Amino acid sequence: MATNISNNYINLVLLHIGIGLGVFIFKPLSSLYFIAIIGLSLFEILKASHAKRPIYILIACAYVAGSEVFLRMTGGNFFYESSKYLVILFILIGLFLGDGVLKNSYKYIVYLLILVPGIIIGIFTLDFDTNVRTAITFNLSGPVCLGISALYCYNRRIHIKNLQNILLAALLPLISITVYLFFYSPSIKDILSGTQSNFEASGGFGPNQVATVLGLGVFLLTGRLFFQSKSLFLKVLNISILTLMAYRAIITFSRGGVLVAIVIILMFIIVFYIRAHSALKSRVLFSLFIFGIGILLTWLISSLNTQGLIDKRYTNQDALGREKQDITTGRTNLFTNELNEFFENPFLGVGVGKLKELRFKKEGVKAASHNEMSRIVGEHGLFGVIAFLILLLSPLFFRIQNRNNLYFYSFYLFWFLTINHSSMRIAAPAFIYGLCLLNIHYDKPPLHRKQIIKKR
Repeated sequence: MATNISNNYINLVLLHIGIGLGVFIFKPLSSLYFIAIIGLSLFEILKASHAKRPIYILIACAYVAGSEVFLRMTGGNFFYESSKYLVILFILIGLFLGDGVLKNSYKYIVYLLILVPGIIIGIFTLDFDTNVRTAITFNLSGPVCLGISALYCYNRRIHIKNLQNILLAALLPLISITVYLFFYSPSIKDILSGTQSNFEASGGFGPNQVATVLGLGVFLLTGRLFFQSKSLFLKVLNISILTLMAYRAIITFSRGGVLVAIVIILMFIIVFYIRAHSALKSRVLFSLFIFGIGILLTWLISSLNTQGLIDKRYTNQDALGREKQDITTGRTNLFTNELNEFFENPFLGVGVGKLKELRFKKEGVKAASHNEMSRIVGEHGLFGVIAFLILLLSPLFFRIQNRNNLYFYSFYLFWFLTINHSSMRIAAPAFIYGLCLLNIHYDKPPLHRKQIIKKR
C-alpha cells in the first residue's frame, strides 16, 4: 500500500480479482486476508517517515473501510466491529507518534466529549440481561470512528495524487467483493423472491450494507473514469468494472446505496465539469457519454435478469405491481419513535443502546436504528443535537475557506445520506466524512485557470 499505488493499478486489480475468487473457493483465506491487512498496514505505517506517515495511515484506513463488508460477509474479521476499531487504532498510532492535529479541529474533541454523558446514562438504564459493553460499543463505534477520523484529517494538507491513492485503496477490496458475489450467486433468476432486499444476491449478507459499499465503489470508479483514465484502455477497463459493480449493487434490491451513489456521482460530475477548462470539457463529455451508455446497459440487463422486478422495486411496487404504502420499508416509523423518545427525554436522552430496548418493550420488535440523526438525539438528548450540528456544519464552514477538494460535496453527501438510511453500521461513512476535511493541493490549479490579460 505504498503511495505509488496507482502506478500498479492493473496489477492491483488482478490481485484483488484473485482475492475474491480465492476466498470464494476457500473461505478460511478470508481470515488470512484480514491478518495480512493488519500486518501490512502496521508495517507500512511504522516504517514510514514522519512526513509520509499520514498518507500511509489514511491509505490503511481506506483499505480497512473498503474491505469491511467483504470480511463480514466471509467471516474473516475476528470481531464484528473490527474495521472501525482498526481505523481508530491506526489514527491513534499516528497521533501518538507525533502527527498532531490542528488547533481548529478542537470542535471534534468537543463532539467526542459530548458522547460521554450518553454512555453514563446507558450504563445505569440498560436492562440487567443486556450486555452493556456490547450495546454501548455497537452504537458508539461508528460515531467515535467518525470523530477520530475528522480530528486527524481536519485541514491536513495532502497532494491530490495521494488522495487518489487513498481512494484507490478503498476501491480495491470492493473489486474483490464484486468478484465474490458473481461466484456466490451467478444467476439472479435462480434466487428471485419478490421485490424485497435479496440476501442471496448479497452474498448471504445484509443487502443494505452491500449496496452501500458497492455504490461507493461505483462512485470511486466514476472518479477514476473522469479524472485518471487518460487512455482508451483505462476507460474501457474502468467502465467495465464499474458496470459489473453497479449491476451487483442494483440486484441486491436495496435501494439506499444505489440512490446515494447516483446523487454523489452527479455532484462529482457537475463540480468536475464546472471546474474544467475548455480543452478538458470535451474529454469530460466523452467520458460522460461512455459512462451513460454503460449505466443504461447495466440497468437494462438488470431489468431483464430480474424479469422486471427491479423496475417495480424502484417504483415502490410489490411483485404483483401493487404500490406499497411505505416507501421507506419501516424506517419512517423507527425515525418517528426515536424522535418521540427525544421529546420525552430532551436533556440527556435515554442513554446509549436504550432505544432498541424501548422499541422492543413497546412494539415487541428488536430493530436497530437506520437513522443516525434520530438515534443520536434520542440517545443523547440536547447533547446529541449539539453533536450532530457539529458534524453537519463544520465541513461546510471549512469549505468556505478551502475550496480545493473536488470530491468535497460527494464525500459530504455520501456521509449524510448514508447515515440517514443505514445509520453507521459500517466504517465507510465515518472515514469518508473525514476526507471532506482534507486540505488538497495540486502541482498547478486543479482544473481551471483564470486567463491573465496583459496590459498594452
